[in-house]
Amino acid sequence: MKSVKPKKNLGQHFLTDLNIAKRIADTVDACPDIPVLEIGPGMGVLTQYLVEKPREVKAVEIDAESVAYLYEKFPTLQENILGEDFLRMHLENVFGGRQFVLTGNYPYDISSQIFFKMLDYKDLIPCCTGMIQREVALRMAAQPGNKTYGILSVLIQAWYDVEYLFTVDEDVFNPPPKVKSAVIRMTRNNVSKLDCDEKLFKRLVKTVFNQRRKMLRVSLRQMFPTKPQEDFYEQEVMTKRPEQLTIAQFVELTNIVEAELAAINA
Repeated sequence: MKSVKPKKNLGQHFLTDLNIAKRIADTVDACPDIPVLEIGPGMGVLTQYLVEKPREVKAVEIDAESVAYLYEKFPTLQENILGEDFLRMHLENVFGGRQFVLTGNYPYDISSQIFFKMLDYKDLIPCCTGMIQREVALRMAAQPGNKTYGILSVLIQAWYDVEYLFTVDEDVFNPPPKVKSAVIRMTRNNVSKLDCDEKLFKRLVKTVFNQRRKMLRVSLRQMFPTKPQEDFYEQEVMTKRPEQLTIAQFVELTNIVEAELAAINA
């Protein structure tokens, strides 16, 4: 069976360490009894351990060469190998509307896009695991006050508990990436809805972290079509920087901004 040549334009770095592959596959056991969707299986190093589990497994792969390889290596899985672009998929159709675990050795250049899509389908995905660039994993798991705490931290932790499981060195990949990797697990928390306008919450978080070194009284100006009332920027929270705020404080701030926007538009 001819091996697949890693493609730079697809960000392919094939994991070669079978022990690590099995450890990653076992992370899905935190959410038992539901199907698994693997992103970017490549040559199936992770897939071979996933299919041993007593649950339905599907794999989505954009690379036609990898799809052909997987068809040959896993003949019983052929109907469940999806030659598609994950970012363009309608995930509610993958398992007929059933919940599933998302996992994979994620392409580094689109990992953030993958997780933003996960958030769009958070009610379908109670658990997400896999391997990503270590720097991104640290951002996702970061707590308030940490310099790596940012947009990904807040938007993901609003809905998921994030665990940084272990670090993976560069030398277990073909070709080796230039950075270290990390395996993470995200499990849905008990939040069913935020106590604020969720679209405004997302917009606010992105806005203030785009000027993360500035106090909120500066970065929030972009949120308003005209100047707010004078006492708006005198509130204590306005002297803070975004990395100092907890998710609950971001929710509260969203409500403050929404009320001010309503007053301006009244």
